[in-house]
Amino acid sequence: MANFVKAADAGEVAPGTGKCVTVNGKEIALFNVGGVFHAIDNTCLHRGGPLGEGELDGTTVTCPWHGWQYNVTTGACLTKSDLQVGCYQVKVEGGDIKIALP
Repeated sequence: MANFVKAADAGEVAPGTGKCVTVNGKEIALFNVGGVFHAIDNTCLHRGGPLGEGELDGTTVTCPWHGWQYNVTTGACLTKSDLQVGCYQVKVEGGDIKIALP
């Protein structure tokens, strides 16, 4: 069974934006896509850029360092289709955004 851990308050991540959070020592990029929250690993596979600081366009985040793109709903890298960052289940309870960690 997944262990859901609070990552942020729902009001901290406005629609169309992302945020870098640390959950149990792990860096996570948290995104709000039209009121639905998604979480992926925060580290770009190219040079380690912070994905949570990238520009969000629909379900695509662009790494702020070198422009690599990822689908925030799946973690799939759109720049190199054979790569993928970790993707985590998210739920909202009482205004808290919680992420399932293994």
